This record gives sequence, C-alpha cells and structure tokens, in this order.
Amino acid sequence: MIRKLLSAAAIAATTLMATSAFADFKPLEGDPKEINFGIISTESTANLKEQWLPFMADMEKALGRKVNAFFAPDYAGVIEAMRFGKVHVAWFGNKSGMEAVDRAGGEVFVQTSKADGSQGYYSHIITNVKNKNINSLEDIFKCDKSLNFGIGDPNSTSGFLVPSYYVFAKNNVDPKKCFKTVRNANHETNLMATANEQVDVAANNSEQIGRSKLKAPEAAEKIKVIWTSPLIPSDPMVYRKDLSKELKSEIKGFFLSYGRFGDTEAAKKVLASISDGQGFFMESNNTQLYPIRQLALFKDKIKILNSEGATASEKEEKVAAIDKQLADLDIMVAHQ
Repeated sequence: MIRKLLSAAAIAATTLMATSAFADFKPLEGDPKEINFGIISTESTANLKEQWLPFMADMEKALGRKVNAFFAPDYAGVIEAMRFGKVHVAWFGNKSGMEAVDRAGGEVFVQTSKADGSQGYYSHIITNVKNKNINSLEDIFKCDKSLNFGIGDPNSTSGFLVPSYYVFAKNNVDPKKCFKTVRNANHETNLMATANEQVDVAANNSEQIGRSKLKAPEAAEKIKVIWTSPLIPSDPMVYRKDLSKELKSEIKGFFLSYGRFGDTEAAKKVLASISDGQGFFMESNNTQLYPIRQLALFKDKIKILNSEGATASEKEEKVAAIDKQLADLDIMVAHQ
C-alpha cells in the first residue's frame, strides 16, 4: 500500500513538471565565493535595506562568506537574477517563490513566521477611511469605470494572485473593464496611494498594514479594509538547488538557528524589525507551494470558462488539462 501511494505521488509529480512552464536556468559553476541575497520589492529599497541588511551581516559572519544584497524594481527582477545565477538565496512570496522554483532553479528550504510563532498572513482590499460609499466588494463592482484601482506586482501572492482569483475571477469581474484605471505597484506604494486618495481602492496585505502601523501610523489610520482573504502560507526562503549539499546545509542551518542559538536577543531584535515583526524561520520545502499552484490553476480555469471567442470544444480541452493538473496536485497534497 505504501509503495502504491509513493508511486502515485511520483507519477503526479512527474505529470505536474511535464505540464508546467519550466524554463532553462543557467547552471552554477560550483559554489559562489560570495552569496547574493535577493529581496523582492514589497517596499522602497531604502526601507527594505533597513530591515534586511542587519540580518545579512549576521549571515555573513556565520557563514564566513561575503553576503551581498540584491534589489530589483519588481519581483521578476529577482526571479530572473536567480535564474541566471546572479542571486543564490532570496526572500520571496509564494507566487514569486513558485516562479523561482519553476523557472530559476530554486528550492524552498525554510519559511518565515511571526514573533508569536504563528504562520501565514492575509490579502486585503483597502480603501480610504473617509470613503463612506465603499464598504464591501459589492460597492466596487458597479463597474462604471469611475474608480481607480491599485493592484500588486504580477508575481505577488497577496497583491495579485489571491485577489485575482477570490475577488475578481470568482465574481466574474474583469478589472480592466470594471475600473477607470488599474495600475501595478508594490504594497507600500498602494497603501500610501490609498491613504493619500490617489487611488480609490487597492490590493494589500496584513503584513504591510501592520508595518505601516509601526512606521507610518498616520497613513495606516486612513486605511479601511473592505475584504480579507483566506490565510496565505508564510513566505518561503529559496536558494538555488544546484548549490552544493554542504553550502545548502550551512545556509539552512544558519536560518533555522537564527534567534534560537547564540546571541538570541540581538537576533530577535533583527527579526522584529523585518516586515510587521518576524519570528523564527521554520522548516519547509517546495510542498508549501502546492496550495498556491492550485490557486493559480483555479484562476486559469475560471478565466478559460469565462473567455469569449473560444469554442466549447477548445474550452473543454483546456479545462480538462487543468483538471488533470489539479487532480495530480490533490494526490501530492494528500500524501505530503
């Protein structure tokens, strides 16, 4: 029985890989002498440096290798840098982490947690607190192109993928046909734009709102949440899978021990300054991405079913292919 289960999971994994859009990545020529650490652009680079550089300095001391920070103007920049071997370790969200695993030779090795030990966060739809006419999703679905909407980076989980599925796809709403403007920006920019009434509604998340309450309380007070998603898995940390076993073990060991051993109080202060207050890193692997893969496939399925111009047979064929991938994922989730 166990052999059968393992065989089914292996077949499912093979099928999923065969049907996913995997791109070639540039193999590393041995372990790098210096480690380049990528940070996705959830906020301004200045704010991200303030949060992450102290952590990287401790990582550098622990590993005995120079650790360089890598920032890009969008999530894709970090994904592509990992793909071409310019980034070796990176902090991603689940959607961008999935892209790094599929296209950039990445491998999830740990995930973040909160200071209280909890894991996960939420996507939100927000508006300005002074906007008395918008209090729920129904209020933004009048779709008369009178509202300006701020959505996240296309590779953002909470800023793009989650609202694209739960808010728009499930309600048969096309944002481009519904709103006056739809613009992509990071979480910080969308929150500040909402607070300053530069957009009427925007996608955001609980971490950015929590961080804004600490760093920009006046702006946070101007924000009203009108929708909250189901819980999203905590962010993955990803390294290149073709690093040596020895180096991967050293990196993973540093993350898992950080704040637990050594100068724990100093490490906890560093973690507390990241995002809205981060806790210890937790053991993880690529299986944490399964729910995100399912979500992306569900969104694609709904988009196909609601598409115009395709024949019924064309839709049926595409939906059948997605259903097969979803069935494979169900097996993998059941036996992980």
